[in-house]
Amino acid sequence: MKRNRRNPAAREYFRAFYEKNHICFSMAMALHTIAVGVNLAISWVLGAVIDAIGNGNMDELFNVLWIMLVITVGMVLVDISGYGAKFHFIRRALVQYKALAFRRLSSKSISAFSKENSGRYLSTLTNDVTSIEANYLEKPLDLAAYGILGIGSLGMMVWYSPLLAVIAIVLSLLPMAAAVLTGGIMEKRELAVSNQNERFMAQIKELLEGFSVIKSFKAEKETGRRFNELNQTVEETKYRRRWCGALIQEASGVCAIVMQFGLFFAGAVLAIQGSISAGTVVVFVNLSGYLTSVIRMIPEYWAARKAAVGLVEKLAEVTEENAGRSGDAVRPEVRDAITLQNVTFGYEAEEPVLKNLSLKIESGKKYALVGASGSGKSTLLNLLMGGYDGYSGSIAIDGKELREIDTDSLYDVMSLIGQNVFLFDDTLYQNITMFRDFPEDKLELAVHRAGLDELVAQKGEGYRCGENGNGLSGGERQRVSIARCLMRETPVLLLDEATAALDNQTAFAVTDAILHLDGLTRVVVTHRLEEGLLEQYDEIFVLRGGEVCEQGKFGDLMERKEYFYSLYNVANG
Repeated sequence: MKRNRRNPAAREYFRAFYEKNHICFSMAMALHTIAVGVNLAISWVLGAVIDAIGNGNMDELFNVLWIMLVITVGMVLVDISGYGAKFHFIRRALVQYKALAFRRLSSKSISAFSKENSGRYLSTLTNDVTSIEANYLEKPLDLAAYGILGIGSLGMMVWYSPLLAVIAIVLSLLPMAAAVLTGGIMEKRELAVSNQNERFMAQIKELLEGFSVIKSFKAEKETGRRFNELNQTVEETKYRRRWCGALIQEASGVCAIVMQFGLFFAGAVLAIQGSISAGTVVVFVNLSGYLTSVIRMIPEYWAARKAAVGLVEKLAEVTEENAGRSGDAVRPEVRDAITLQNVTFGYEAEEPVLKNLSLKIESGKKYALVGASGSGKSTLLNLLMGGYDGYSGSIAIDGKELREIDTDSLYDVMSLIGQNVFLFDDTLYQNITMFRDFPEDKLELAVHRAGLDELVAQKGEGYRCGENGNGLSGGERQRVSIARCLMRETPVLLLDEATAALDNQTAFAVTDAILHLDGLTRVVVTHRLEEGLLEQYDEIFVLRGGEVCEQGKFGDLMERKEYFYSLYNVANG
């Protein structure tokens, strides 16, 4: 995946880390800086102790001891406060980052998720976030503090011995070179792990969702082999990343040791020559430890930061793909009609599913779409829901072309009930209201119109539906989905084989309840050709090969004895 580092969406994600979070970040930085001063003071204390020993001065030694106690207490207080500020900053940064990601995902069109693998979202919001937390949010604070510590250490070195300070600077060039040479390697390894985790997460989701199919076909061995192959690939990729990180760390560590030993040796030579005291050598050894810590962190931080930046940019690109269409807002109403004129559409350009299709859906009326499998019924509903823009011809709501309407605004005009109803593992009330607050009388009316009175009376609004509604029957789940749409009060209700999985009696009752709803425009895709229901439609559109071959009321279509007549007789034996 090619990334654009100037992508505005990526910059928005980086800004999300610091939005209303600058105070916490500044406090964390300030407290880390104070902690640095404490560490430098400890270096001075160690040198003062050695010099006091060399001078044989007990009073001086006890004075240094009291100073050390004060420094220790101050260090504990500063460290605890620094942790608090740091953890608060990271908490808010991650909350805002993930909230932004979810908002961007929520802004996508319904059809977007049918084109994409949800495993990539699961991976970017779990595994990748963990890496970003460690490598982008925590490390900068640590590096900044250690950077200040390194500068302070060099300042003290210059104050104690300018010559030895110059030697320290020269020796530090070696680990700096290691940082430059290893900077981009870790980024590639981290992105490789992210991509493999994405595939692994998608497969786990797929295997769990298809568990009943796996068991019924006794395919445990074969699916287990697929799982193990990808599992092995994921861990091999992570193994290579760990080795890469370890080698970078080892290279910087060796360079730092060379620097520290060289500085210690040079200090010993100067002390023997009488240029500096033994206490100064101890101070330099301690300060060089701080300096080497900074130098060791640089290659690790640089590699880790580049990897984290790559993950943030990856999320930005993922959430930008197939984003919802922007356009003009429309009122949530259909005053006149929805019209389709000469609409041609195909998922593949050379294989049209709909061909030169024209029809008119008038406000407040009931329509059925019937036809053999593959005739384009579901595709037509997907177009009405704004799922695809690549059609020719015109689809208009009260004269307003569908492609010019904002996707979010369109969803205030139309609701879709599909064959597979999704319910959350929550209460009946929350599944009907979709976690929003509505007036009690409005909820009761929707429950009544959807035929849920008996279920609510038996189990109560607080009844937990279970995972995807497994505590309810198929008919009950469909009624919940109808009540959910009624709560939204969209003027158009689309149903795509909504009763296909139900028994005949339940399917008839659910469809009949929908057809008796007042004030709605209803378009129903159905394969159930039952006279008692078909007679209720204002018009039936019969699709064949992507075209409307017949249209009219049930009685008129039966009298013609054409294609619909044949479909009806085949369906009813």
